Amino acid sequence: MKTRIAIVALACAVLIPACGFRLQGRTPLPEALASVYVDAENPQTDFVVNLRRLLVSSGAKLVHDASQASATVRVLEDEATRSVVSVSAANSPVEIAIEYKVRFAVVAGDRELLPEQPLAASRSFSFDERLLLAKEHEEDLLRETLARDLAGIAMRRLASL
Repeated sequence: MKTRIAIVALACAVLIPACGFRLQGRTPLPEALASVYVDAENPQTDFVVNLRRLLVSSGAKLVHDASQASATVRVLEDEATRSVVSVSAANSPVEIAIEYKVRFAVVAGDRELLPEQPLAASRSFSFDERLLLAKEHEEDLLRETLARDLAGIAMRRLASL
């Protein structure tokens, strides 16, 4: 019985990596992104904070001066918008959509490593005026989640350089 379990475990250990499966986590970055400067109008947005965190976890060194960086990530647009999707018969909002848009590019000196990349994600959620505080909190959580998702997409594009 123990040998069967050992054989199955060994087979899984050999076959799973062979199919290209790997655990999520650290995204290896190219050498051009060894030291990175993130140029953003507002350095405290959800997207920029998540992007910086992911860059550091992937082994990049964040610098505070663009002249010390091997590459600069320029965040050209970073905005979250809110819109009403549907209203009730009493003309009060029933469903709200949040859209998060980001545009970024990567340069190294005079060379453009990655041209302008537009990213967008949206989510909708039900709205109830009686639960205003809870719905505001839900909206904040959705915005943070969208920013985290977009930062992950941006990291995958940076890793493909």
